[in-house]
Amino acid sequence: MTNSTAASSKVLNIGIIGCGLIGQKRAAALGAGGKLVACADTNLARAESLAKKFNAEAYDTWQALIARKDIDAVVIATLHDSLAEITLAAVESGKHVLVEKPAARNPAELEPVIAAAKKLNRKVHVGFNHRYHRALQKAKEIIDSGAIGELMFIRARYGHGARVGYDKEWRSDPKLSGGGELIDQGPHVIDLSRWFMGEFTEVDGYAHTYYWDMPVDDNAFLTLKTAKKQVAFLQVSCTEWKNTFSMEIYGKTGKLDLNGLGGSYGVERLTWYKMLPEMGPPETTAWEYPMGDNSWALEMAEFYEDIHLNRDPAAGLNDALAALTVIQKIYKESGYDFSA
Repeated sequence: MTNSTAASSKVLNIGIIGCGLIGQKRAAALGAGGKLVACADTNLARAESLAKKFNAEAYDTWQALIARKDIDAVVIATLHDSLAEITLAAVESGKHVLVEKPAARNPAELEPVIAAAKKLNRKVHVGFNHRYHRALQKAKEIIDSGAIGELMFIRARYGHGARVGYDKEWRSDPKLSGGGELIDQGPHVIDLSRWFMGEFTEVDGYAHTYYWDMPVDDNAFLTLKTAKKQVAFLQVSCTEWKNTFSMEIYGKTGKLDLNGLGGSYGVERLTWYKMLPEMGPPETTAWEYPMGDNSWALEMAEFYEDIHLNRDPAAGLNDALAALTVIQKIYKESGYDFSA
């Protein structure tokens, strides 16, 4: 066995901080490459419940978990206000990190994390798990092959209908969330658009509270342009009423139409409309993915590879910084100040 093979076969000891819905999903998706050894949550009973399933230890503070020397990597699935703080502490303690998006409430919170990760050569993957959905992976493959030509524009909608009492939950408290719908679902569509199209050099948009009685936005509208004037026209909403994910990607020789993310968002589908030389009705190919969502497992497996291969994460802190920079600009232009 070569050293590289031996390294790649090493099972990593994992700690999870934040044992709510997302933390539980991460635990279920660890796969053969990771072993859950510790869980932490301010609600000790919740940490104990998750730990019991994996024969792991439970803690009621993240500091106690990070202090353990036997943990190789930490998954951070807490509220937005503590993501950057815990990530920085984990990195400084020598651990690799998978932190949920948006990774911080604003760019300033993220900058010391970026500096520390670079200095200490710790891998920090940001949980942009939408990149790992089957339809989006297929779309990326088609785009990178050049099959739909140079991209012209993207049009996307992402939203949900919230629920009774949503305006009293943590996402409506700017001190905890750093904003509303724009910083909640917005990072996913911003990140996907950058992933497909490249860096945005012009940012325009508007965030507003139309329906919910809360001090943060419930809708945001974005117009993002690359240096080549390629445009991503995006909307995120928590007044969608019917959960929706829709992304249309237009190239000079074809179009990709993505819909659904599984579950309440509907079956995941990708349709490729291929322009013919004579134009007219396009040649159409469609894929449907009714099976369970494997994006969490794919993302975790890639994170393990990044660690073993000493490779920079494909979805990393700089991607989170780019999304947060867009979000901060639109909040400022829209009259929201969540910096206090």
